Amino acid sequence: MYKLLVGAFIIFNIGLFLGWLFARSYNKSRFREFELEAKAKADVIKQEADKILQESKNKAKELIKEAEEKKERVQQKEQDADRKIRILNEKEKRLDQLIAEKKQKLELLTDKLSKVVSMTKEEAKKELLERHKEQIEAELAQMSRKSIQIAREKAEDLANYMLATAVTRYAGDFAGERLINTIVLPSDEHKGRIIGKEGRNIKTLEQVLGVDIIIDETPGVIVVSNFNLYRRAIATEVIKRLVEDGRIHPASIEEMHEKVTKEFEKNIYEEGEKVVVELGLYPMHEELIKLLGRLKFRASYGQNALAHSLEVARLAKSLAAEMGGNEKLAMRAGLLHDIGKALTQDFDGNHVELGAELCRKYNEDPVVINAIYAHHGHEEPTCVESAAVCAADVISAARPGARREVLESFTKRVREIENIALSYDGVMQAYAIKAGRELRVFIDAQKVSDDELVLLTHKIAKEIEDKVQYPGEIKVNAIRQTQAIDYAK
Repeated sequence: MYKLLVGAFIIFNIGLFLGWLFARSYNKSRFREFELEAKAKADVIKQEADKILQESKNKAKELIKEAEEKKERVQQKEQDADRKIRILNEKEKRLDQLIAEKKQKLELLTDKLSKVVSMTKEEAKKELLERHKEQIEAELAQMSRKSIQIAREKAEDLANYMLATAVTRYAGDFAGERLINTIVLPSDEHKGRIIGKEGRNIKTLEQVLGVDIIIDETPGVIVVSNFNLYRRAIATEVIKRLVEDGRIHPASIEEMHEKVTKEFEKNIYEEGEKVVVELGLYPMHEELIKLLGRLKFRASYGQNALAHSLEVARLAKSLAAEMGGNEKLAMRAGLLHDIGKALTQDFDGNHVELGAELCRKYNEDPVVINAIYAHHGHEEPTCVESAAVCAADVISAARPGARREVLESFTKRVREIENIALSYDGVMQAYAIKAGRELRVFIDAQKVSDDELVLLTHKIAKEIEDKVQYPGEIKVNAIRQTQAIDYAK
């Protein structure tokens, strides 16, 4: 019995323990379910909370943006209002100004009307003309500008045609003047007579004649040297006559010099008179005629001054005819444009001032005086005739063969012109061509731009003009070129 009770008790305890284990296991399972369920609910709540928070943030952003837009609209409206107020103020000021101007014009009109009421027919006509004068002058100015523009477009072609026509009508001789005269003697014995005892005769000759007499080893020849053609011509003639006469001593030298000088003075007047008659320019003052004859014994760069003046006169006549000017007046101005050169060896001053003063003294036409000043740039030409003389002077002096220079001085001048151009930065090469009448300058395109090229060319021309002495004019031709080279392969 006891064993049965113990066994039942053990069984009961085992059952109780198993029940406890089952209940515990069941409770754990239920707890996990509750835990999972709680977590799921918590996640749902969290998601809903995040969603509500994001919606709140978006709503806040929208509200902030809407507030900023409202603020901008308010500011824009304030600016528009300020601008309208400013415009209204300006309009008000302008309105006041217009009212004042209208009032002033009304007062002026009232005054004019009051004057018109009392005006005569002539006064009213004059007032009307004055009123339209400004408009007419403006229209005339516009027409003048248009005419000037058309004239400029055609001027170059017309000028080239006129120059070509004038040059073809007249062709002068080439320069042949020299600085020495050579006298051929009958024999070398005459050299001794010319030298005289202890050089007495040659000293008297040089002193009286004002020349240098060169006697060297050349057989039967002596040389008379002097830059003054007139003095040299007289000396040559005196020596020739002394040699023919055979009597050479100081007294005979002075006597022969006086005789030859008188003959030359007479011949000079006859030469000038011949020119004036040939050109049909009588009447002319005797002193001017005499000085024209004396130009025969004056030269510039080897070009005879009288021959040059005749050439300029004829060219000026042709140019004036082409331009509708006074041919005879142009020819007279051309003949007298260098008259001052006949006095430069005896008086101080340049030939322009001397010539103008001389022509003014003998009542020559103002056109002649203007041409004398204008042909060297002392004045601007005031008429067609003066302009024709200026052009003719340049043509006569610059044409090939018109003037001759000593090779050494020519080479020096050409070298000086080239060196002036080469002294400027950006100049690669410079060549004087056309007998020194043109300077061709090659420019480095990397250093000098197109705009700077014009200024550089002007600077070179200006420096040549200031530092170099030359006849006529020198053309400065600057060339700037950019080259690009590539190869197709």
